[in-house]
Parts: sequence; C-alpha cells; structure tokens
Amino acid sequence: MTSIADPPDDRKTRTPERPWIAAIREVLDRPLTSYHILLGATGLLLVLGLLMVLSASSVLSLNANGNSYTIFVRQLIWVGVGLPMAYVASRMTPRHFRMLAYIALLGAVILLVLTYVPGLGKGVKGNNNWLTLGGPLQIQPSEFAKLALVMWCADLYARKQKLLTQWKHLLVPMVPVCGLIIALVVGQHDLGTSLVLMAIMIGMIWVVGAPTRLFVATIVVVGAIASYFVTTASHRMDRVTSFMNPFADPTAIGWQAYHSFYALSTGGWWGVGIGNSRQKWGNLPEAHTDFIFSVIGEELGLFGSLTVLALFLTLAYAGCRIATRNTEPFVRYAAAGITVWIMAQTLVNLGAVIGLLPIVGIPLPLLSYGGSALLPTLIAIGMLLSFAKVEPGAQAALKETRRSRFGWLPSRRTR
Repeated sequence: MTSIADPPDDRKTRTPERPWIAAIREVLDRPLTSYHILLGATGLLLVLGLLMVLSASSVLSLNANGNSYTIFVRQLIWVGVGLPMAYVASRMTPRHFRMLAYIALLGAVILLVLTYVPGLGKGVKGNNNWLTLGGPLQIQPSEFAKLALVMWCADLYARKQKLLTQWKHLLVPMVPVCGLIIALVVGQHDLGTSLVLMAIMIGMIWVVGAPTRLFVATIVVVGAIASYFVTTASHRMDRVTSFMNPFADPTAIGWQAYHSFYALSTGGWWGVGIGNSRQKWGNLPEAHTDFIFSVIGEELGLFGSLTVLALFLTLAYAGCRIATRNTEPFVRYAAAGITVWIMAQTLVNLGAVIGLLPIVGIPLPLLSYGGSALLPTLIAIGMLLSFAKVEPGAQAALKETRRSRFGWLPSRRTR
C-alpha cells in the first residue's frame, strides 16, 4: 500500500516502447554502429558514383577518346588507389595522425606554392590550381590542403585544450595559417575551394566552443572577404547575377544552370533510366564532375536524388556520432572537422546544381569524377573509421567479432 507522498512507480506509469523503436535503439547503442554506418554509406556512394560517372561521361569520352569507357576506367583506377589508402588510414591510431599533421600542412603549402611556378602550375578553365607531376599525371593541391588543414587544426586545438577559454589561443596561430592557405587558393582564382576552406576554419572555431560573439565576428569577416573577391572579378560577378536570374540569358552565362534545372525537372519520380540522360549529350557542361547530381536527378528521378541526400545525411550523422562519443580532444576535433568539410562541400555543390547558390565549380564528394578530390576524401573516411574503432566499447566488440569469425579463437565467454 502506498501513500500520496510516495514516488510513483515508473513501471506502472511508463508508456510501453514500440518494438520497432526498441529495435532501432538497440542497434544505435551498439559500439560499432558508427563504424558500420560510415562504411555502408561510403560504399554505396562510391558504387553509385562509379555508375553515374560511367553514364554521365560516356558521350564525352567517346567524342574525346574514341572509347566510351576511358573516363570511367580512370575513375575506377582512382578508386582502386584510394581504397587501400583509406584502409591504411583506418588501421592507424590518433597518435599517428597527430605525428603527420604538421608534415601534411607543410606539404600542402609547398604544393600550393609550386602551382605558381611556371612550367609546374597549370591553368584549367580559368583556375590556375593544377600541378603537373610529369606526363599526364597532375593533381590539385588545394584538395589535399583541406585534409591537411583539418588534421593540423585538430592537433593544434588538442594541444591547447586547457587554453581555449582565451580568445587569442582560439585564433592564433590558427586563423593566420588558415588565411595563408586560403590566400594561396584565392590566388589560383579558385573561389569554390576557398569557400570550403573558410567553412572548415569557421567550423573548427565553432567545434572548440568559441564564444558566440567571436564566432559571429569570424563569420562576418570571412563573409566580407568573400564578397570582396566576388565583386572584384567580373566573371565571379557574372555568376552571382546569373544565379539571381539564370533564365535571363540561358544561351550564355545561364546555360549551365538552365540545363541543370532542365535535367532535374525531366527526371520525374523515377527518372528516365540509367544511361538515358539527354543533357549529357553536350548540353550540360561538366556533367560527370560538378553537375553529376543533375544527371542523377534526370536518370534516377526524385527517388535517386533523395537517396543521395539520405546517404550524405547518414554520413553526417556518423561523423557527428563519432565526434560526440569520443573523449580524446584530437579525435573529437578531427572527426568534426572532416564532417564539416565534406558536408560544406556537399551543400555548396548541391546548392549550385539546384539553383540555391551561385555556381563556384566544386565536385560532389565521392560521386564526381576526379582523383584529386577523391583521394583525400577517402583518406578522411579512413580516419573516421579509425576514430570509430576507439569509441567506448568498440575495441572489445571488434575483438569479439574476430573471435566469432575465426572459430579456433576462444571466446571471452568460454574462458
């Protein structure tokens, strides 16, 4: 018998949990959930990317090389190179990444500087951001600078963990170093990559818990700098004015946006079918790189487009989960920085494709053609997989999985 003063019995008042909710909660509570979600989403995006690169580039590849599969084979080679690098990164420990942080940053700066050397730097479509390594091999150093910047910022803030309550340690030397790299990229006339680097810088300041006024001030300053570079270049201003009304001049400056919208609008619910895109026949520039999402929308329809969005949201969830479940500062900052980088680049690309942002010319991670963008992204995914394995309980779960996979290893329960 209970009195009014007695606390209520939770077992009597608690609403029974639905079975499917309980099942989802059980899966999410497993130690290796982040690892499996990240691995699955990345694998699906890579497979879809290869399929769509083959479809979107077949006509261009046939006209340029006499073979419909040339561009696809190159992308397949890049994936073949990137996957072992991602595997190696997934086997490394946070200590290894911290040891490589300053080396990676120095290497990125040197490569960026080399693009200004005559004979080594190469301009492509107005951007002097390519570095020739001999023969047909060339890379875009600014793509590797994104990964290097995340690693270095995470290590810097981890070292300064006890000093981050002071604003000067939040900004120095982080902002000057980031400013140097961004300036080198802006000097290459690559505003799109510069915006992603700025997003990484702002994201890292937010992740470490900067005061609101400092965070807002940083955004205002970065926005003012970006506006300055846009207004001082006529071709960038043309992109902005075209973004405001792409149908004003659909045969010239608005051509790419117009045909991107047309591709998306003709896809319907289920698309016209893989390989049946009409816009890839020369109407849509960069169909296999910056505007591959337009071909996805045309060939796979709204269903395929929403599937891609769902996979990127899953990737973002996995990155945030890894960052919040780990206690080591470097792991938290690096995981959050990688997530900010990939999601910022995704948003800028998709925003341009669907007309919400000006066209700045950056690829869609894991889907667009190009090894320079794919390799650092896969290495970053490998880092996240490494961090997922140091979540609470993950190591014990991995050992148990190995024991159950190899029957001759004794299980912990049978010891």
